[in-house]
Amino acid sequence: MQDNATEVTAAGIARLAGVGRAAVSNWRRRHADFPKPVGGTETSPSFALAEVEGWLREHGKLAEVPLRERVWQQLVGHPEGPGTALTHAGCVLLLIHDRPTLWLELSAGSDERLAAMLPEALDGVLAPRFGVARGGRGGRGGSAPSAAAGSPAGAGAPVVASPSASGAVNTFTGGHTVTPVHTERSVKAPDSVNTSSTIHTPVPAPAPVPAPAPVPAPAPTPPPAPVLRTPTGPAVLVSAPLLRGAAELAAELGARQAFEFLLGRHLDANPRQYTLTPADLARLMADLAGPARTVLDPACGTGALLRAAAPHGPAPRPEQTDQRLYAQDSAPDLAALTALRLALNTRATVRGAAGDTLRADGFPGLRADAVLCHPPFNERNWGHDELAYDARWEYGFPARTESELAWVQHALARLRDGGTAVLLMPPAAASRRSGRRIRADLLRRGALRAVVALPVGAAPPYNIPLHLWVLRRPEKASAQPEVLLADVGRFTGEGRGGPDWRAVRGAVLDAWRDFDRDGGIGDRPGLARSLPVIELLDDEVDLAPARHLPPPTATDGAGRLADVRERLGETLRLTTDLTPAAAGLRPGAADTAQPVPRWPLTTVGELARGGALLLRTGGNGGHARVPVLTDHDVLAGTGPSGTLPESEEEAVLTEPGDVVVPVLGGGSVTRVVDDDTAGAVLGRNLVLLRPDPAALDPWFLAGFLRGTANNRQASSYASTATRLDVRRLQLPRLPLDAQHRYGARFRALDEFERALRLAGRLGEQLVRGLYDGLTDGTVAPGR
Repeated sequence: MQDNATEVTAAGIARLAGVGRAAVSNWRRRHADFPKPVGGTETSPSFALAEVEGWLREHGKLAEVPLRERVWQQLVGHPEGPGTALTHAGCVLLLIHDRPTLWLELSAGSDERLAAMLPEALDGVLAPRFGVARGGRGGRGGSAPSAAAGSPAGAGAPVVASPSASGAVNTFTGGHTVTPVHTERSVKAPDSVNTSSTIHTPVPAPAPVPAPAPVPAPAPTPPPAPVLRTPTGPAVLVSAPLLRGAAELAAELGARQAFEFLLGRHLDANPRQYTLTPADLARLMADLAGPARTVLDPACGTGALLRAAAPHGPAPRPEQTDQRLYAQDSAPDLAALTALRLALNTRATVRGAAGDTLRADGFPGLRADAVLCHPPFNERNWGHDELAYDARWEYGFPARTESELAWVQHALARLRDGGTAVLLMPPAAASRRSGRRIRADLLRRGALRAVVALPVGAAPPYNIPLHLWVLRRPEKASAQPEVLLADVGRFTGEGRGGPDWRAVRGAVLDAWRDFDRDGGIGDRPGLARSLPVIELLDDEVDLAPARHLPPPTATDGAGRLADVRERLGETLRLTTDLTPAAAGLRPGAADTAQPVPRWPLTTVGELARGGALLLRTGGNGGHARVPVLTDHDVLAGTGPSGTLPESEEEAVLTEPGDVVVPVLGGGSVTRVVDDDTAGAVLGRNLVLLRPDPAALDPWFLAGFLRGTANNRQASSYASTATRLDVRRLQLPRLPLDAQHRYGARFRALDEFERALRLAGRLGEQLVRGLYDGLTDGTVAPGR
C-alpha cells in the first residue's frame, strides 16, 4: 500500500533515481510537471513520495523503487520523526521474529483493523521478551507500571510500558530531568533514584521578615522513563505503511537483518548524534570482563558492548545461560532502539531504562557480574552539585572536572563482590591532579586492577590513545595488591585504518589472564608489567602506563631499526629504477609549442549506458569480518582497513581490474584494484567502475580520470566540501591498442607513486625510531 503522507527530500529523490542532487535540481527547473514541494523549507523542500515515484516512472527515470529505499524513505518522512518511526518498526519486526503467523493474521485486513489489534499483540510479545508485566494502554488509569519480573529488587523502571491516561510520564532530555506531575510516588520510593539530595541537602533558613513564606522541599529527581512503550492505535494507523513495508523487508532479509539495515542507515544519516564503540574494541572489553550471567552498560549507546558480551552460536557457555542484559541511556529513542536491537540479536533477557544514569539510576538494586561502559568524556554537568552525598562515592567525591571517575564509582557500585567492570577512559583520567585521591583509594583497596593504553585510532576521539580501566569490586583486602599496566600503542595501524586488533587482543589478553591468575607478571619490556600499589601512591598517583613500563630491550630496538633502514635503502633504489623516462620530450621542448591532440571525447555516464563499463556505488552495510576499502585507503594507497555496520545488505565486492574513484575531497585520485585488494567491500563515498576488457583498458581509464582539468569540470562545490560527479568525467575515444600504450605508461607512474609513498613512510619510521632509540638508550650515538 502506498503512503501518500510520506515526504522525501531532494537528496532522497537522488538516491531513489541513482543520480546526484544536481540532476534533481535540473529536473525541477526544466520540467514544469515536476511535483511541487509539500513541506520543508525554501532551501530544503520536501516532496510527496508517491508523486515523485509516479513522475520518475512516467519519465523513464525509475523502473521500480527498491524495497529498501521505499521503507527508508517512509521512515525518514514519518511525521513523528525517524527515531519514533524506527522504534515502531522495531517492535513489529520483533513480533515477526517471535510470532510470524500472528503478524500474517493481523496484517491481512485494513490499516484500521491493524491499528485496532496490533497494540494488544505487541503487548503479548514485548512483555515476555523484556521481562515485565504486561502494561495497560491509555484509558486504564494512571497507575505506575509494575516492576520487572524476575529482576533484582528495585531494578529500576520497566522496559515496556504503555502511556497512562494521566500522562504523568518521566522523561529525560540531554541529561536534564523533568519532574512528573505525581512526584509523591518518587518521594515514597526509596530505590527510585540514587541520590540523597532530598535528605542531606540543607534547607536555607527563611529571611527574617514578618511573615516568612514556607520553604518548599527540594523536588526529588524522578526515576528513569520506561524505555519502550507499546504504540497506541492512532500511532499504529499513522505508521501502517511503514510497518507493512518493514514486514516486506523482513520477508526478504529476515527480521534481524531488516532492523540492522534500518538502524545502520539511521546512524549513518546522523553521525554527529551518536558516538559508536568499534566492534573490535567491544569484543576486547567483553573478553576482559569474562563470561557473565548479568551484564550492565549504564551508557549503552547503540548496544555494541552488550552485544559483544552476549553469547553467539547454538551453544552458549554455562555462565551465559539465562543471561540478562541491562542497558540505560540518557537518549530515550536510542535506549529504545538498543533494547530492540539486543532482543533481536541475542537470546538474553533484556532490561532497559531511559534516563541520566548518574542522576537517575535505572537499576539501583542491581548487583551485576560485569559492567561494560563507554561513558561520555569531559562532562561538566554530570550532577556534581546535587549528588554530593550520594552513597556511590565510596572512594571519594569526584571533582566537577572528574565525571569519568563518577562513572567508575557507579560501575563499582553496581557490581557484586568479585564482579568485573571494564571502562573506556580518556588518558587524562589516569594523571589529573584533581582525581589523585580517588585513584589512590581505588589502588589501596584493590578495586583498580589494570590500566591499558590503547593505540591511537582505537575509538572516538580517534586522535588520542584512550585507556581501558579494569576494575573489580573487592571481596577482601589484598595483602600486597599489585596493578597491571600495559601499553599496546605500538600496534597503531597506518592512516585511519585503526589498530592491528589481532595483535592488540593477543597482547592485552595474554597479559591480563596471566596477571589475573597469578596476581602479577614479570616485566615485558615496552609492553606490560605489574607494580606493587605502594610504588604508585606518591603525590601524583600517575597511572599512565607509558611512565612506568621498562623500555624495549636494546637488541629488539636496534634490530628493528636495522630492518627499517634496509627496507628504506631497497625502496630508494627501486624509486630510482622506476623514475619515469621523459619519453617524447627533447631538451628545450618546453620552449617549443607542441600541437595538442584533439580526441573525440566521451563520458563515464555514456560508457555506462552503452555497456562498456559497470558503475556501482559504495554501500552502508555488509557481512561481518569482510575488509572494507575506504576512501582514505584509496587516497593513502593502503590496504582495506575499514568496517561497515553488519547487515544483509548486498555489498559491492571489488574484483581485479576494477577502477575505484573517491567522490569527496577534491583530489584527482583513482585506484586500480589488484589481487591483494580484490574481494574487499566497497566503502562509502566511493564509486566503482568495472570496464569491459574488450572495450576499455583499466589503466587507461584510471589514468585519464586523474587529469586535473577533467576533475575540475566534473566537480561541484559546496561551502565546505567538493563532490565529484563521476558520470561527467571524460576520456578520449581511442582504439584498444592505443589504450594499452597509455595504460602501460599510467601503470608505471602508479608503481613509481607507490614506491615514493613507501619510502616516505619508512623514512618517517626510521627517523622516529632513531630519536626514540637515542633518547631511551637502545641506540648508541657512535663515534
